[in-house]
Amino acid sequence: MKSRLLTATVALCVCFSVVSITGAASAPASTSDWPQWRGPDRNGASQERGLLKQWPAGGPKLLWQVNDLGDGYSTPAVVGTRIYLMSNRGMENEFVQALSTKDGTPIWTTRVGNVGNPNQNPPYAKARSTPTVDGNLIYALGSDGDLACLETKSGKIRWQKNIRKEFGGQPGEWAYAESPLVDGDVLVVTPGGAQATLAALNKKTGAVIWKSAVPGGDAAGYASAVVMQGGGRKQYVQLLSKGMVGVDAKTGEFLWRNKEVAKGPAQYFTPVARGEYVYGGALGVGGVLVRVKSDGNTVAAEQVYFTRGLPNGIGGAVVFGEHIYGTEAGKKLVAAEFATGKVKWQADTIGWASVAYADGNLYLHGMNGEVALAEATPEGYREKGRFTPPAPPKKKQVGPFAEGAFAYPVIANGRLYIRDLGTLWAYDIKAGR
Repeated sequence: MKSRLLTATVALCVCFSVVSITGAASAPASTSDWPQWRGPDRNGASQERGLLKQWPAGGPKLLWQVNDLGDGYSTPAVVGTRIYLMSNRGMENEFVQALSTKDGTPIWTTRVGNVGNPNQNPPYAKARSTPTVDGNLIYALGSDGDLACLETKSGKIRWQKNIRKEFGGQPGEWAYAESPLVDGDVLVVTPGGAQATLAALNKKTGAVIWKSAVPGGDAAGYASAVVMQGGGRKQYVQLLSKGMVGVDAKTGEFLWRNKEVAKGPAQYFTPVARGEYVYGGALGVGGVLVRVKSDGNTVAAEQVYFTRGLPNGIGGAVVFGEHIYGTEAGKKLVAAEFATGKVKWQADTIGWASVAYADGNLYLHGMNGEVALAEATPEGYREKGRFTPPAPPKKKQVGPFAEGAFAYPVIANGRLYIRDLGTLWAYDIKAGR
């Protein structure tokens, strides 16, 4: 079983992570924008209302489709009238690009570096990270560790550094896949390794604020850091190669570790935080809930449960109300109580899928390319529509390892954006028009 899971994991080696409930970025221009990885609050949720509750046969209205955007698995960020994403052409040109929301027309393109670990196995080396938009600036991390701050208007680079070289960074087999976290004036990234497992930088200049040398010198995983409050201390929580850890947000001091989440064959799961509780997923195994509480002058992570079959897949999960929704290794969509881990239902849908939430519904982008809408309810699986985007790109297959449609769905300003390699589709999902 473990061998089969490892094979499947290698075949799906991408940059995807599960959501954080309290992971924060600076306030976007509009609550309907999608300015970073997993949306306005890094929790996979849009605050939009008035969206279609049921899709017509064949799916919602297709507004436009653009091709040849460059290769990659990066999920778009959308702010105002622009779309931002990362792509690559070959192994020596990984870039950030801005597109018009009107029709997908390119506005600017800026190279940030090379593609990382080009000889990875399977050989699907590509751009993976989602840019983080913060006011008039964008923060992007290339797969080889090239971290850049760019102007949203022009794509001009304000400052740049390589976290692999500067911090002795240690990425995993499939290179860097993290989407940078902006928290106030701080930019948080995960170089990995013994010198600076996590690092906090001044977002305006790139100057180092602190370096956190986590015991064990974990390699970076493929998740993205989130913010939480636990045990009276603000902290950044991240999934690394040897477990989920928390470090003090002000100083970088190592606070705690949970090892259960490292039992899976790879670490993709961005932690899901709610209050003093944080959920992590062991890929192909199950889910862990930890309570972060005071312990003298520091904090401790008390494990509440570790349950097999809970959401843990590459495609992430969302929390709505008191329940968590996401896919697991059996490729089923699962609904479970967040506080107890009790499974409410499992359903065979479109297989392994990335998940987002808006206006009472779950948006699923299957790795097989299908897109589905389902009601976010613990009462059972209630599908509200399904379609396959037209003229999808061809996928590669090297031996048993096939590519999939890995980018997450994005809901912004009444639209649903779906990316698959070099293709991007925009759909109208606003009700009453």
